[in-house]
Amino acid sequence: MTALLSTTYFGPVQWYQKLYRYDRVLIEQHETFQKQTYRNRCLIATTQGVQALTVPIVHPAAPANNLQSSVFSLQSLRLSDHGEWRRQHWQAIQSAYGESPFFEYYEDDLKPFFTERRWELLIDYNDAICRKICELIDIHPNLEYTTHFAPLSGGGSDFRDVIRPKHPLPDPDFQSRPYYQVFAQKHGFLPNLSILDLLLNMGPESIFYL
Repeated sequence: MTALLSTTYFGPVQWYQKLYRYDRVLIEQHETFQKQTYRNRCLIATTQGVQALTVPIVHPAAPANNLQSSVFSLQSLRLSDHGEWRRQHWQAIQSAYGESPFFEYYEDDLKPFFTERRWELLIDYNDAICRKICELIDIHPNLEYTTHFAPLSGGGSDFRDVIRPKHPLPDPDFQSRPYYQVFAQKHGFLPNLSILDLLLNMGPESIFYL
């Protein structure tokens, strides 16, 4: 079976479950960009509760005669170099998970995404993150990218509008099972956060929650 997914920035546990459970995974790269989605944000657990980390992007200039100037193809979106969002994201992750059981174990694998190489395109950045996370969890998805924007044909499941932070659609195959979280005593279990939350709290056992 095939799963059709949108690209994500340290996507939620639900997104990685699809990578693990489906025989083939298509990542959409020809859709128009949508704000306030997992495409350029992730949710982590902090002492204050859930915090969103959002990657700022650069919108390409639209032709003067383009009436849909606010519509941008995902392929054209570049990461912004303004501000210090990379340092801020890494500091937020350190603060949230520095005391988690596996932060020190994975720190050297994650830090380069914020402190070393700088990717130009959002979709390339997300792809590099995805492949590293899969390596760390020890899952081996059959990943491909779409060649054009179209409904999923030939069977399979389209999760492009199902997996989203606000108003997600029903997904009968996903149920967020509780696992250890650093701030659970304060906030209770917070479901379906970024895969970082599962990885840094559960380490090698993360695969059993997918």
